[in-house]
Amino acid sequence: MEPGARVGMVSVPSGRVALSDRRTRRSWAVDLAPYELAALPVTQALYAQVTGRQPSTARGDRLPVESVSWWEAVRFCNALSLLDGCTPAYRLGADGEEIEWDAGADGYRLPTEAEWEHACRAGTEGPRYGPLDEVAWYRGNSDERLREVGGKRPNAWGLYDMIGNVWDWCWDVYDAEVYDTYRVLRGGGWFDEHWSCRASARRRSHPTFQVDDVGFRVARSVTRG
Repeated sequence: MEPGARVGMVSVPSGRVALSDRRTRRSWAVDLAPYELAALPVTQALYAQVTGRQPSTARGDRLPVESVSWWEAVRFCNALSLLDGCTPAYRLGADGEEIEWDAGADGYRLPTEAEWEHACRAGTEGPRYGPLDEVAWYRGNSDERLREVGGKRPNAWGLYDMIGNVWDWCWDVYDAEVYDTYRVLRGGGWFDEHWSCRASARRRSHPTFQVDDVGFRVARSVTRG
């Protein structure tokens, strides 16, 4: 099987995205090379196929996997890379608490925060890439439960559930000065109010945290052969 086939990767063009930090009131621009991002959050079926585990609170093959920590998402990326014959993107320390990202690897990884927002916006500039009820499952329409992936309208680049359903883990540390190792979460979830379901909304959590509205999707660097 070709790398990316079982996941359904979408090519994301290069571009520039502006990020900001509310605490420090700092804004900065990030230039991005082309990369790939999964069209859908990792499903429970795919997670079980790769890891042999079913950690989710709600059960269903087409539901996003949830109740997975950042560390579990990282290990999934490496396992999927090996399954697809790719070089793992992450080198994990013997203690399981140290990690290095090999930026030259062709394996799966978590998107950076900048990559996530650039892909979510898909060339748009507003808070969302479409009317909220058309593109996202959130508290106002989810009946307060997790929903199957791909049930709402995708953005212009063919990415589904970028907003709502489950929050996505990203690679980045949120704010090391205040929150130490806490990692970034993006996108909003099925239990969130409308104001949390925006392209720019940020949340943070400890990398061991597991909860029923947090999942992830995978990315891949575009390597030159």
